[in-house]
Amino acid sequence: MSGLALTNVVKEFGSFTAVNNVELNVPQGTFVCMLGPSGCGKTTLLRMIAGLDLPTSGSIRLDGEDITHVPTHKRNLGMVFQSLALFPHLTVGENIAYPLRIRGVPKEDQKKRVAELLSMVHLSGYADRPVAKLSGGQRQRVAIARALSISPRLFLLDEPMSALDAKLREAMQVELRQLQQKLGITTVVVTHDQREAMTMADTVVVMKGGEIRQAASPMEIYRKPADSFVADFIGQTNLLEAELDSTGRALVLGQPVEGIAFKPGMNKATLSVRPEDVHLTAPGAGALSGTVTFVRDLGGMIETFVDVAGRQIIAVSTPRARPDVSVGQPVGVVLSPDVCVVLAR
Repeated sequence: MSGLALTNVVKEFGSFTAVNNVELNVPQGTFVCMLGPSGCGKTTLLRMIAGLDLPTSGSIRLDGEDITHVPTHKRNLGMVFQSLALFPHLTVGENIAYPLRIRGVPKEDQKKRVAELLSMVHLSGYADRPVAKLSGGQRQRVAIARALSISPRLFLLDEPMSALDAKLREAMQVELRQLQQKLGITTVVVTHDQREAMTMADTVVVMKGGEIRQAASPMEIYRKPADSFVADFIGQTNLLEAELDSTGRALVLGQPVEGIAFKPGMNKATLSVRPEDVHLTAPGAGALSGTVTFVRDLGGMIETFVDVAGRQIIAVSTPRARPDVSVGQPVGVVLSPDVCVVLAR
């Protein structure tokens, strides 16, 4: 099988299980982002793929080859660390050529490859520049070029953009994704940035407590979360308690909502409703009764906070569709059944 395959991978540190029975298939040429809170096991998993740590049990295969116990330097992987780990005493060109030099690649071929990679990362003419005189974004590009110099079978990145400012980080996310698509290289990125994962990935892998809670496309993760943790971790959502009354009617925060379909055998649930799917109207039948507590104008969108039975619900609208409401005003909150994701509670 082409690509990366992890089977029953476990990593224990004494009595602590950092990664627990992970199964993951990454098809060749795809871009995967591993996402989760600090301590969820994503970096430990990446280190095992890189060969920097050995699994306690399980196997790791790359293009059908078992590489579980293959030394890092024999896996032909490219890796960008969070710190970038560039050599400060070398020039840009020397940094990029370093992996080629230690492999005995002729100097003329090194020079040609460096020029090719610098052009690819939009740094043509920077070969002789000291690393210390580069900006953060330029250093990021140099680290990427160095990792790609050996034409790796797999490209691994550990929170590579965490040190960049917000605007530069977003620009680099797009550039990295475009570069990956151009090269067609299988890529795995560890990040804590949800926006980064949603921007770049073919598949987002959400982890918690050393386990994968869901692995799917960004839109499936967003629209069809597997559980309330995934729903709450990816983007912004309203998590609302719901239950069936004695007649089988759905009650949300104690108020009836028509059309909410519970799964067979489920009497209690948590609804995940994205803020952009919440609509405000005049109080009345078919809507939850609430009171506006806060309105936040963010320029490109308006957030309206509504108190419903002591719980806060957020509704998001565009400036053109801004609801005509003010703090303290009673409103109706409409939840359309087709956008309510029913999750186990």
